[in-house]
Amino acid sequence: MKKIKIDFSAFQRFWVVAKPYWSSEEKWGAIGLLFLIITLTIVWANLGVFRNAQQGQFISSLAEQDAAGFWQAVQRFLGVYLLSVPVIATVHFTQDKLRLFWRNWMTNRFLNQYLSDRAFYDLNSEKIIDNPDQRISEDIRTFCDESVKFFTIFTRAIMDIISYGAQLWFISHTLVTSMVFYAFFGILITTVGFGSILVPLKFQQRKKEANFRFGLVRIRENVESIAFYQGALRELENVKKLLQDALRNYHRIVGWERNMEVFSNGYEFIAYILPALIVGPMILSGQTEVGVLTVASGAFFRVFRSLIVIITRFEQMTDFVAGIERLESFSKLMEEPKVSHPEGTTTIDTVEDSRLSLQHLTLQTPNYQRTLVRDVSVDVQLGEGLLIVGVSGCGKSSILRAIAGLWKSGTGAIYRAKLEEILFLPQRPYIILGSLRDQLLYPRTDLNISDAEIYQVLKEVNLPDLAERLGGLDAIEDWEHVLSIGEQQRVAFARLLLTQPRYAILDEATSALDVKNEQNLYKHLQSLSTTYISVGHRPTLLPYHQQVLEVVGDETWRVSCAQDYKFLASG
Repeated sequence: MKKIKIDFSAFQRFWVVAKPYWSSEEKWGAIGLLFLIITLTIVWANLGVFRNAQQGQFISSLAEQDAAGFWQAVQRFLGVYLLSVPVIATVHFTQDKLRLFWRNWMTNRFLNQYLSDRAFYDLNSEKIIDNPDQRISEDIRTFCDESVKFFTIFTRAIMDIISYGAQLWFISHTLVTSMVFYAFFGILITTVGFGSILVPLKFQQRKKEANFRFGLVRIRENVESIAFYQGALRELENVKKLLQDALRNYHRIVGWERNMEVFSNGYEFIAYILPALIVGPMILSGQTEVGVLTVASGAFFRVFRSLIVIITRFEQMTDFVAGIERLESFSKLMEEPKVSHPEGTTTIDTVEDSRLSLQHLTLQTPNYQRTLVRDVSVDVQLGEGLLIVGVSGCGKSSILRAIAGLWKSGTGAIYRAKLEEILFLPQRPYIILGSLRDQLLYPRTDLNISDAEIYQVLKEVNLPDLAERLGGLDAIEDWEHVLSIGEQQRVAFARLLLTQPRYAILDEATSALDVKNEQNLYKHLQSLSTTYISVGHRPTLLPYHQQVLEVVGDETWRVSCAQDYKFLASG
């Protein structure tokens, strides 16, 4: 485990994450809220100093049996207290507003980067970074909340040091000097000693907790498959292992936090006795009145707590610094979301064109460890279909990934239209959150298609009563569990018939359907002007395609006319 010190590098990492917001179009509003917090904090600190002085006046008036002075001090104290209440409430309100605006802007920025240029695919498929979902949802929220909180805490600490320090300096120079040296000694031990151990442990804890949560999510998302495999015991062992990893790391954190608490509690004890040791003799010798001890104790404690704010807030700061590290690494990847290629390797050229064509395509796996097909050339004529067949694992679906620009390892060129003009139908359709209408129009939910057209297409894909059965086109359900896999594939095909893209890529998109349903869907597809490529295994698909690209499995291939192709040839 690498050692990380809480030094200026932590501030540098913080600024990498924070800078975009504070230089954005919202910066002036945010700066205005920040200055409001500073102004109110100054008022808050000065009200506290005045309140502390009145407490000393209480004691002095009582010692001197000065009733008038006592009641005057009480009135002033209550007046200041009443002023402090709305000031404190406004500080907290302003903090919450700044947190809200900052989180909203920052989350949207990360979401835009994550879901642009297929960065989400690169990051997740190549396992470049762990749990990006947690970093966007939880780490950003924590970062914004803790940033504003610590800013207010440190601003208040500085104001207290200035305001109460002046009050204390007026009472005793020796007291102030002793306190500063003692506080510096404690901060050094805490940040250098405990910080180099706790920050890496907190970083690991976030990662291990996220892994445990992800393990539980995987079970929820695959309940049926796990039940069919009777894999509950295996899943139990896995999530327990993830839990134990998190708990072992947390056990170390607890041990070191205990050590730090012992140190900080013992360290703070001096704050309760030092003012009395210095001011007490002054009172006994008649140099000052009794109430000064109360003022000195109150001022000393506030200044001392402000000076050692790093010590008292250290546990929270280690969590904060760990979160900064996760966001900084994520932010850097978002700035340049790309999959690195080994030196000396080549990538496939993708050329936007009106045709769909593979020219001298040699396709390799992303790690360049295996060549799937070599020097493939095939043209798909407009309005026609190409069927890709071959044994399992030979690279049929990988060719589709290359067309989509997901896999680029290899040589040659792919000529295709813009991705916005191509609709991909995978074997397991992606079912979105939303209404039935959204499911049927995805990803073109902006299209203005009438209900009558949608109902007609539902009949064409053999789901005539689906909308009525589930409450209409605007009904919202847990579609992934309400619809069978066969119904999901027909809903996906309905998307194709409704949106009518120029090109369609179908990766075993009818594998869960019987032959009659499959033939019905392809007949409707043929009635469109869509050019399409299918991956499939059934001979019944041949009548709906003009060409067959057979991937043999030893890097070789052949193109045949669909009318002449015999599926036995691929066996």
